[in-house]
Amino acid sequence: MNVGTVAELWRYPVKSMGGERIESSVVDERALHGDRMWAVRDLELNAVTTARRIPALLGCTARFVEEPAPGIGPGDVADVVVTFPDGTRIASTDREALDARLSDLAGKRVALVPLPPLHDKAAYRGVLASKKDIRQQFGIADGEALPDLSMFPVRKLAELSIYATPIGIFADAYPVHLVTTASLRTMAAHGGDFDVRRFRPNIVVDTGLDGLAEQDWIGGTLHAGEVSARIEIPTVRCTVPLREQAGVPADPAVMRAVSRYGDRCLGVYADIATTGTLRVGDAVDLDPPPSQGAVSASLGRMAGRLKRNALRTGNRILPR
Repeated sequence: MNVGTVAELWRYPVKSMGGERIESSVVDERALHGDRMWAVRDLELNAVTTARRIPALLGCTARFVEEPAPGIGPGDVADVVVTFPDGTRIASTDREALDARLSDLAGKRVALVPLPPLHDKAAYRGVLASKKDIRQQFGIADGEALPDLSMFPVRKLAELSIYATPIGIFADAYPVHLVTTASLRTMAAHGGDFDVRRFRPNIVVDTGLDGLAEQDWIGGTLHAGEVSARIEIPTVRCTVPLREQAGVPADPAVMRAVSRYGDRCLGVYADIATTGTLRVGDAVDLDPPPSQGAVSASLGRMAGRLKRNALRTGNRILPR
Protein backbone atom coordinates (compact mmCIF):
# COMPACT_ATOMS: atom_id res chain seq x y z
CA MET A 1 0.00 0.00 0.00
CA ASN A 2 1.08 3.58 -0.56
CA VAL A 3 2.24 5.28 2.64
CA GLY A 4 3.58 8.59 1.33
CA THR A 5 6.29 10.19 -0.78
CA VAL A 6 10.00 10.88 -0.43
CA ALA A 7 10.09 14.45 0.91
CA GLU A 8 13.81 14.88 1.61
CA LEU A 9 17.09 13.06 1.00
CA TRP A 10 20.21 13.76 3.07
CA ARG A 11 23.78 12.56 2.90
CA TYR A 12 26.47 13.28 5.46
CA PRO A 13 29.96 13.48 3.91
CA VAL A 14 31.53 13.52 7.41
CA LYS A 15 30.09 11.54 10.29
CA SER A 16 28.65 13.73 13.10
CA MET A 17 28.71 16.93 11.00
CA GLY A 18 25.84 18.65 9.23
CA GLY A 19 25.05 17.14 5.86
CA GLU A 20 23.85 18.00 2.37
CA ARG A 21 20.25 17.95 1.21
CA ILE A 22 20.08 16.38 -2.24
CA GLU A 23 17.36 15.80 -4.85
CA SER A 24 18.35 12.29 -5.92
CA SER A 25 20.89 9.60 -5.17
CA VAL A 26 22.07 6.24 -6.32
CA VAL A 27 21.60 3.85 -3.39
CA ASP A 28 23.73 0.73 -3.09
CA GLU A 29 23.92 -1.87 -0.32
CA ARG A 30 26.36 0.36 1.56
CA ALA A 31 24.27 3.56 1.69
CA LEU A 32 23.20 6.61 -0.28
CA HIS A 33 26.00 7.51 -2.65
CA GLY A 34 28.73 9.41 -0.79
CA ASP A 35 27.16 9.03 2.64
CA ARG A 36 29.60 9.09 5.57
CA MET A 37 32.83 8.90 3.60
CA TRP A 38 34.84 10.56 6.38
CA ALA A 39 34.90 10.59 10.17
CA VAL A 40 36.85 12.14 13.01
CA ARG A 41 39.31 9.85 14.75
CA ASP A 42 40.20 10.34 18.41
CA LEU A 43 43.98 9.95 18.40
CA GLU A 44 44.10 9.41 22.15
CA LEU A 45 41.58 6.55 22.05
CA ASN A 46 42.82 5.42 18.62
CA ALA A 47 39.25 4.98 17.41
CA VAL A 48 36.61 6.73 15.32
CA THR A 49 34.65 9.12 17.51
CA THR A 50 31.22 10.76 17.26
CA ALA A 51 29.28 13.81 18.38
CA ARG A 52 28.08 11.74 21.33
CA ARG A 53 31.61 12.04 22.70
CA ILE A 54 32.54 15.39 21.11
CA PRO A 55 29.33 17.45 20.74
CA ALA A 56 31.24 20.39 19.23
CA LEU A 57 31.43 18.45 15.94
CA LEU A 58 27.72 19.16 15.45
CA GLY A 59 28.57 22.82 14.89
CA CYS A 60 30.43 21.91 11.69
CA THR A 61 28.98 21.15 8.27
CA ALA A 62 30.57 19.27 5.38
CA ARG A 63 30.07 19.15 1.64
CA PHE A 64 31.87 17.50 -1.23
CA VAL A 65 34.23 19.65 -3.28
CA GLU A 66 32.71 18.08 -6.39
CA GLU A 67 29.88 15.61 -6.88
CA PRO A 68 31.36 12.21 -5.95
CA ALA A 69 32.18 10.04 -8.94
CA PRO A 70 30.42 6.69 -9.42
CA GLY A 71 32.14 3.83 -7.65
CA ILE A 72 33.59 5.68 -4.68
CA GLY A 73 33.47 3.79 -1.40
CA PRO A 74 35.67 2.22 1.24
CA GLY A 75 39.30 2.99 0.44
CA ASP A 76 38.41 5.44 -2.37
CA VAL A 77 36.69 8.63 -1.20
CA ALA A 78 36.02 12.12 -2.55
CA ASP A 79 37.43 15.31 -1.01
CA VAL A 80 35.27 17.43 1.27
CA VAL A 81 35.20 20.96 2.63
CA VAL A 82 34.45 21.39 6.34
CA THR A 83 32.82 24.64 7.49
CA PHE A 84 33.49 25.45 11.16
CA PRO A 85 31.13 27.31 13.49
CA ASP A 86 32.99 30.59 12.91
CA GLY A 87 32.61 30.24 9.13
CA THR A 88 36.16 29.06 8.44
CA ARG A 89 36.34 26.57 5.56
CA ILE A 90 39.13 24.01 5.19
CA ALA A 91 39.32 21.25 2.58
CA SER A 92 40.44 17.69 3.19
CA THR A 93 43.28 18.35 0.73
CA ASP A 94 44.89 20.41 3.55
CA ARG A 95 44.75 17.73 6.21
CA GLU A 96 47.38 19.27 8.49
CA ALA A 97 45.44 22.54 8.83
CA LEU A 98 42.12 20.72 9.05
CA ASP A 99 43.30 18.35 11.79
CA ALA A 100 44.76 21.23 13.79
CA ARG A 101 41.50 23.17 13.59
CA LEU A 102 39.44 20.10 14.51
CA SER A 103 41.72 19.42 17.49
CA ASP A 104 41.24 23.00 18.71
CA LEU A 105 37.48 22.59 18.39
CA ALA A 106 37.42 19.20 20.13
CA GLY A 107 39.83 20.16 22.89
CA LYS A 108 41.89 17.04 22.21
CA ARG A 109 44.00 15.47 19.45
CA VAL A 110 41.78 14.30 16.60
CA ALA A 111 42.12 13.83 12.84
CA LEU A 112 39.80 13.58 9.86
CA VAL A 113 40.10 10.10 8.33
CA PRO A 114 38.67 8.60 5.13
CA LEU A 115 36.57 5.45 5.04
CA PRO A 116 39.07 2.55 5.19
CA PRO A 117 39.11 -0.36 2.74
CA LEU A 118 36.92 -3.31 3.69
CA HIS A 119 39.95 -5.52 4.39
CA ASP A 120 41.40 -3.04 6.92
CA LYS A 121 39.12 -4.10 9.76
CA ALA A 122 41.54 -2.85 12.39
CA ALA A 123 40.79 0.71 11.25
CA TYR A 124 37.13 0.22 12.20
CA ARG A 125 37.82 -1.00 15.73
CA GLY A 126 36.25 0.90 18.60
CA VAL A 127 36.79 1.03 22.35
CA LEU A 128 34.87 -0.86 25.00
CA ALA A 129 32.22 1.51 26.30
CA SER A 130 31.96 1.95 30.05
CA LYS A 131 28.73 2.54 31.97
CA LYS A 132 29.85 6.15 32.44
CA ASP A 133 30.28 6.56 28.66
CA ILE A 134 26.83 5.15 27.95
CA ARG A 135 25.18 7.34 30.59
CA GLN A 136 26.85 10.46 29.18
CA GLN A 137 26.02 9.62 25.57
CA PHE A 138 22.36 8.88 26.32
CA GLY A 139 21.85 11.50 29.03
CA ILE A 140 21.03 8.95 31.73
CA ALA A 141 21.52 9.82 35.38
CA ASP A 142 23.35 7.58 37.84
CA GLY A 143 21.00 4.97 39.21
CA GLU A 144 18.74 4.93 36.12
CA ALA A 145 18.64 1.87 33.89
CA LEU A 146 20.87 1.80 30.83
CA PRO A 147 19.04 2.07 27.47
CA ASP A 148 17.17 -1.00 26.26
CA LEU A 149 19.00 -2.20 23.15
CA SER A 150 17.18 -5.52 22.90
CA MET A 151 15.69 -4.52 19.53
CA PHE A 152 19.16 -4.95 17.98
CA PRO A 153 19.90 -8.40 16.53
CA VAL A 154 22.54 -10.24 18.54
CA ARG A 155 24.86 -10.31 15.51
CA LYS A 156 24.65 -6.52 15.16
CA LEU A 157 25.35 -6.00 18.87
CA ALA A 158 28.34 -8.32 18.61
CA GLU A 159 29.68 -6.35 15.62
CA LEU A 160 29.27 -3.01 17.38
CA SER A 161 30.94 -4.31 20.52
CA ILE A 162 34.14 -4.73 18.49
CA TYR A 163 33.92 -2.02 15.83
CA ALA A 164 33.11 1.67 16.21
CA THR A 165 30.91 1.45 13.10
CA PRO A 166 29.81 -1.33 10.74
CA ILE A 167 32.50 -2.36 8.28
CA GLY A 168 32.16 -0.30 5.10
CA ILE A 169 30.33 2.77 6.42
CA PHE A 170 30.85 5.34 9.16
CA ALA A 171 27.21 4.98 10.28
CA ASP A 172 26.10 4.14 13.79
CA ALA A 173 24.39 0.85 12.99
CA TYR A 174 22.64 0.44 9.59
CA PRO A 175 23.02 1.82 6.04
CA VAL A 176 19.87 3.95 6.08
CA HIS A 177 18.05 6.00 8.69
CA LEU A 178 14.44 7.04 7.94
CA VAL A 179 11.92 9.27 9.68
CA THR A 180 8.39 10.32 8.76
CA THR A 181 6.68 13.68 8.95
CA ALA A 182 4.02 11.90 11.03
CA SER A 183 6.51 11.19 13.81
CA LEU A 184 7.85 14.72 13.75
CA ARG A 185 4.32 16.18 13.94
CA THR A 186 3.31 13.80 16.71
CA MET A 187 6.33 14.56 18.87
CA ALA A 188 6.18 18.31 18.22
CA ALA A 189 2.68 18.32 19.70
CA HIS A 190 4.26 17.35 23.03
CA GLY A 191 6.64 20.32 22.99
CA GLY A 192 10.04 21.06 21.51
CA ASP A 193 11.54 22.12 18.19
CA PHE A 194 11.38 19.02 16.01
CA ASP A 195 13.51 20.34 13.16
CA VAL A 196 14.31 17.27 11.06
CA ARG A 197 18.02 18.18 11.01
CA ARG A 198 18.28 17.23 14.70
CA PHE A 199 17.69 13.58 13.82
CA ARG A 200 20.10 13.26 10.89
CA PRO A 201 17.97 11.02 8.64
CA ASN A 202 18.88 9.89 5.15
CA ILE A 203 15.26 9.69 4.03
CA VAL A 204 12.27 11.74 5.16
CA VAL A 205 8.89 10.29 4.14
CA ASP A 206 5.96 12.68 3.97
CA THR A 207 2.86 10.81 5.05
CA GLY A 208 -0.68 11.55 6.12
CA LEU A 209 -0.58 8.71 8.64
CA ASP A 210 -0.82 9.43 12.33
CA GLY A 211 1.46 8.76 15.28
CA LEU A 212 4.91 7.21 15.06
CA ALA A 213 4.01 5.71 11.69
CA GLU A 214 7.34 4.12 10.78
CA GLN A 215 7.38 2.01 13.95
CA ASP A 216 4.53 -0.01 12.43
CA TRP A 217 6.65 -0.70 9.36
CA ILE A 218 9.34 -2.66 11.22
CA GLY A 219 9.69 -6.09 9.64
CA GLY A 220 8.21 -4.83 6.38
CA THR A 221 9.77 -3.60 3.15
CA LEU A 222 9.50 -0.11 1.64
CA HIS A 223 9.68 0.52 -2.11
CA ALA A 224 10.48 3.93 -3.62
CA GLY A 225 11.86 4.64 -7.06
CA GLU A 226 14.15 1.76 -7.96
CA VAL A 227 15.04 1.10 -4.32
CA SER A 228 13.60 -1.20 -1.71
CA ALA A 229 14.63 -1.31 1.94
CA ARG A 230 13.89 -3.70 4.79
CA ILE A 231 12.84 -1.83 7.93
CA GLU A 232 14.85 -3.44 10.71
CA ILE A 233 14.61 -1.73 14.11
CA PRO A 234 13.57 1.54 15.78
CA THR A 235 16.24 4.22 16.17
CA VAL A 236 17.24 4.61 19.82
CA ARG A 237 18.07 8.24 20.54
CA CYS A 238 21.10 9.57 22.40
CA THR A 239 21.64 13.20 23.44
CA VAL A 240 22.50 14.46 19.93
CA PRO A 241 18.97 15.71 19.00
CA LEU A 242 18.77 18.04 22.00
CA ARG A 243 22.15 19.65 21.33
CA GLU A 244 22.96 22.79 19.36
CA GLN A 245 23.78 22.00 15.76
CA ALA A 246 24.59 24.07 12.71
CA GLY A 247 21.47 26.19 12.20
CA VAL A 248 19.57 24.50 15.03
CA PRO A 249 19.54 25.72 18.66
CA ALA A 250 19.80 23.42 21.66
CA ASP A 251 16.42 22.22 22.99
CA PRO A 252 16.28 19.75 25.92
CA ALA A 253 12.47 19.52 25.48
CA VAL A 254 13.05 17.44 22.35
CA MET A 255 14.56 14.49 24.18
CA ARG A 256 12.11 14.80 27.06
CA ALA A 257 9.29 14.30 24.57
CA VAL A 258 11.05 11.44 22.73
CA SER A 259 11.89 9.67 25.99
CA ARG A 260 8.39 10.02 27.44
CA TYR A 261 6.23 9.45 24.38
CA GLY A 262 8.50 7.42 22.11
CA ASP A 263 10.28 5.23 24.66
CA ARG A 264 13.51 7.00 23.58
CA CYS A 265 12.95 6.02 19.91
CA LEU A 266 12.19 8.12 16.83
CA GLY A 267 12.70 6.92 13.29
CA VAL A 268 13.86 3.53 12.04
CA TYR A 269 16.97 1.88 10.64
CA ALA A 270 16.86 -0.04 7.36
CA ASP A 271 18.96 -2.37 5.22
CA ILE A 272 18.96 -2.00 1.44
CA ALA A 273 17.21 -4.90 -0.33
CA THR A 274 17.23 -3.58 -3.92
CA THR A 275 19.70 -1.00 -5.19
CA GLY A 276 18.99 1.77 -7.69
CA THR A 277 18.13 5.46 -7.90
CA LEU A 278 15.96 7.28 -5.38
CA ARG A 279 14.48 10.75 -5.95
CA VAL A 280 12.59 13.34 -3.97
CA GLY A 281 8.93 12.99 -4.95
CA ASP A 282 9.06 9.21 -5.46
CA ALA A 283 5.99 7.39 -4.15
CA VAL A 284 6.69 5.18 -1.12
CA ASP A 285 4.88 1.84 -0.94
CA LEU A 286 4.93 -0.65 1.92
CA ASP A 287 4.90 -4.43 1.94
CA PRO A 288 3.70 -4.73 5.55
CA PRO A 289 5.42 -6.99 8.04
CA PRO A 290 4.14 -10.58 7.96
CA SER A 291 1.52 -11.35 10.57
CA GLN A 292 2.45 -13.85 13.25
CA GLY A 293 0.36 -16.71 14.51
CA ALA A 294 -0.25 -17.14 18.21
CA VAL A 295 2.51 -19.75 18.64
CA SER A 296 5.08 -17.71 16.69
CA ALA A 297 4.19 -14.57 18.62
CA SER A 298 4.57 -16.39 21.94
CA LEU A 299 7.95 -17.79 20.91
CA GLY A 300 9.01 -14.34 19.75
CA ARG A 301 8.10 -12.79 23.09
CA MET A 302 9.99 -15.54 24.93
CA ALA A 303 13.09 -15.00 22.76
CA GLY A 304 12.83 -11.26 23.38
CA ARG A 305 12.73 -11.77 27.14
CA LEU A 306 15.75 -14.08 27.01
CA LYS A 307 17.71 -11.54 24.96
CA ARG A 308 16.79 -8.67 27.30
CA ASN A 309 17.90 -10.72 30.30
CA ALA A 310 21.18 -11.54 28.57
CA LEU A 311 21.76 -7.86 27.77
CA ARG A 312 21.03 -6.84 31.36
CA THR A 313 23.62 -9.38 32.49
CA GLY A 314 26.08 -7.91 29.98
CA ASN A 315 25.37 -4.40 31.24
CA ARG A 316 26.16 -5.46 34.79
CA ILE A 317 29.66 -6.58 33.83
CA LEU A 318 30.54 -3.48 31.79
CA PRO A 319 33.40 -1.46 33.29
CA ARG A 320 32.24 1.50 35.34
